[in-house]
Amino acid sequence: MECRLGCGACCIAPSISSAIPGMPEGKPAGVRCVQLDDNNLCKIFGQSGRPEVCSGFKADRAVCGQENSVALSNLIVLETLTR
Repeated sequence: MECRLGCGACCIAPSISSAIPGMPEGKPAGVRCVQLDDNNLCKIFGQSGRPEVCSGFKADRAVCGQENSVALSNLIVLETLTR
């Protein structure tokens, strides 16, 4: 499955422990990444400063569902299960 452009759920729901440009301490769960633009697109997509965890995320129909709201809800649940 390809990521839906403008979803942004993976840039909001999970915590990211590695540094992100503009967020040197990483990103807490549920906080919008500063690199997510107004259209929910990553401003550093494909750049070397993008964290490996972001580059490694692959959309999956079971997680992302058919709608952005489903993806966000599912990723929030997964985040709480991994704490």
